Amino acid sequence: MYPTPDEKVYIDAAEKLMIETMARYDPSHDVYHVQRVRKTALALAKAAPSQPDLLTVELAALLHDVLDKKYVTPEQAANPYTFYLPLFSAAAEKSAINIIKDGRARQIAQIVDNVSWTTEKKLRAKGEWSKWHEECLELHCVQDADRLDAIGAFGVLRCAAFTASKNNALHVPAGDPALEVSAMQHFEDKLIHIKDRLKTQPGKELGEKRHKLLLDFMQSIEDEFTVAL
Repeated sequence: MYPTPDEKVYIDAAEKLMIETMARYDPSHDVYHVQRVRKTALALAKAAPSQPDLLTVELAALLHDVLDKKYVTPEQAANPYTFYLPLFSAAAEKSAINIIKDGRARQIAQIVDNVSWTTEKKLRAKGEWSKWHEECLELHCVQDADRLDAIGAFGVLRCAAFTASKNNALHVPAGDPALEVSAMQHFEDKLIHIKDRLKTQPGKELGEKRHKLLLDFMQSIEDEFTVAL
């Protein structure tokens, strides 16, 4: 039965670091976002025909935003494996499992380094989206979970929260200089495209429902802005 006491040692250590770190970020990337991603990633993993390693999925989900480049320096985010190695080493001393020796620590760091939408977009543009990216089920579960939390009801809330944290406008008329950094422009630039980059079958099914909510919300914004009677 997952998780075993030895697996729980790693989970508790990762969760502690995550809680301490995410407390410094804004509500769009907080502890509750990570907990939702963790829950969704595990649900996707358990529903997969060929089940991924659950400990890898859970640890990658818990740690996926600790080194988010929006909140840390490029130097801090440069090498997730080196950053997380002390955490994994300390946990290994208290557990019969050693994820450093069995290779899972490096895979978790690799997932963390590749989970973001922006990273995938850049790698695809450069022709560097590899066979590993296409086949790693653990990566797909964490990616889908993170992206699903960017669309649907929570996605709307998170977009508004991040926009407000930057003191940018929520919605502006076409042609306004503030349009580019407004919340609703982020819907157009990224959020409505997310469902087409989901990779797991259950993730795609959830994505369709949440995508519809996004479209309905965008129409409601337009109706209210134009005072449609």
